[in-house]
Amino acid sequence: MAHLTACGYPVPKVYEVSDSDLVLERLTGPTMLEALAQRPWRVRGLGRMLGDLHDRLHGLPAPAWLPKRFGTGGDDRVLHLDLHPGNVILTGRGPVVIDWSNAGAGDPAADVAMTMVTVGSADVPGLAARLGRGLLLRAIQDGCATDPTPRVQEAVNAKLADPNLTTTEAAWLRNRAAVSAGP
Repeated sequence: MAHLTACGYPVPKVYEVSDSDLVLERLTGPTMLEALAQRPWRVRGLGRMLGDLHDRLHGLPAPAWLPKRFGTGGDDRVLHLDLHPGNVILTGRGPVVIDWSNAGAGDPAADVAMTMVTVGSADVPGLAARLGRGLLLRAIQDGCATDPTPRVQEAVNAKLADPNLTTTEAAWLRNRAAVSAGP
């Protein structure tokens, strides 16, 4: 996060680092997910904002010490790999991206694909929420220059390996994997 701050990317300020602890800036504001729930009519703008956060992140070359994930074979970029509305805090200074535990270096298409798969498979109750999810997915793609298509299957496989998936999420992912595999 200190590296990203130095690059001008919106992350919490890091005040102290010790063995397994971080002291970070306290952020004030709702998550993007909370904002979507409170003001669903903002779905397009917030989705485009999420796409723009991807573009800004993927403009940063990956430092050599960042673990390689979904590699490109040369032009690796910084990847968040869990950039969804629950990991963006809408603060007075703008959106701030949190939860960097999955970060790595690699292909931006994989990062966007992970977002699309995470949002697409989210276990959301109610018809309105499911319709809103579709609008959000389209808005993310509208706000992002990177086409996730080449890496979607890899993202689905990575998500299927997550032991914390709900039954509904796993079913959506298996269905997506079956559609991608074809007849």
